[in-house]
Amino acid sequence: MKRLIKNEVYWVGITDWELRKFHGDEYSTDRGSSYNSYLIRDEKTALVDTVWVPFGEKFVDNLAAEIDLKKIDYVIANHAEVDHSGALPELMRRIPDVPIYCTSNGARCLSGHYHQDWNYHTVRTGDHLNLGSRELVFIEAPMLHWPDSMFSYLTEDNILFSNDAFGQHYATEFLFNDKVDQCELFAEALKYYANILTPFNRLVRKKIEEFLSLELPLDLICPSHGVIWRDNPGQIVEKYLEWSNEYCENQITIIYDTMWNGTKCIAENIAEGLTSAAPAVAVKLYNSAKTDKNDIVAEVFKSKAVVVGSPTINKGILTSIAGLMEEMRGLGFRGKKAAMFGCYGWSGEATKRIGELLDRSGFTVVDEGFKAQWTPTDQAKDDAADYGRNLIAQFDI
Repeated sequence: MKRLIKNEVYWVGITDWELRKFHGDEYSTDRGSSYNSYLIRDEKTALVDTVWVPFGEKFVDNLAAEIDLKKIDYVIANHAEVDHSGALPELMRRIPDVPIYCTSNGARCLSGHYHQDWNYHTVRTGDHLNLGSRELVFIEAPMLHWPDSMFSYLTEDNILFSNDAFGQHYATEFLFNDKVDQCELFAEALKYYANILTPFNRLVRKKIEEFLSLELPLDLICPSHGVIWRDNPGQIVEKYLEWSNEYCENQITIIYDTMWNGTKCIAENIAEGLTSAAPAVAVKLYNSAKTDKNDIVAEVFKSKAVVVGSPTINKGILTSIAGLMEEMRGLGFRGKKAAMFGCYGWSGEATKRIGELLDRSGFTVVDEGFKAQWTPTDQAKDDAADYGRNLIAQFDI
């Protein structure tokens, strides 16, 4: 069912209440998500983006119940990823000659996904599409977060269709940002940025600054996931500028996995030392085998420093830590410090391996780490707490 946004602009997307994993198994969506598609009616009618392929037929049937599909004059594909373009094959089967407006990379990506020779009209930044009383202005946004990404701006109504930028994986019965719990909203927006857009910080800032330089009035930001920003839409733009600039809060995050609770014990004593030395600093402790990795990434994103621990196994580290370190390497965090720790029986290579991975992932490693052999003694526990206290000075907090 279509829902009015403003002046013959409608939301015609799908809310996915049951989604719990996204990008295969790469991103947790504990609050579900939505696939936002928008219908603009004027002298000409434009459809902005579609939905994920499992909902393709339902989406097209719903759309056909609201409008004669043959009256759609243009399809705008801001991004070719299948959660936005998945319904195109079903839609284009019914209206095969309707032009699809996208970037040149978008046409290549869509062709790669669907192997169809649709009626592509490629656009560049500044190109306009006249709808009658309004125009769509296209703004290329490469690597936010694919090479093909672009924004579409609707004149007169001052609406930015931003695709993945400014979105959240957040299913709700409400359409607009002022109608939902603000803590939930910004937690999901930060998690989305931390896990998806962090590698592109420089490009995010550059594109936002470019858009702001156009001095276009902005009444609504309509992303492709989550709620629409209508109440002070500039607030999420300001957050993106803040998040893209080596963001951190007054926080240290300890991440560990453990075999027989020795490394857990050391983690807890390091946390005690950190807290006693700097009570104003938020110290958070996460077992990587039990805590959702995307939630951990969001905490790392907020942190000035991280402390990572694993026992030694087969001259290496436990798999949950190894997987998380690979995730952080890809995200390319900058401006954060790090240390490492672990228990061992006879060889003790884990701390060195973690240090190498932290360094490769862009963290500034402050020392050679803390190790305890076998089950930590009372002395080892005290030493771990002292290690935590000493880290405060090394982290310059």
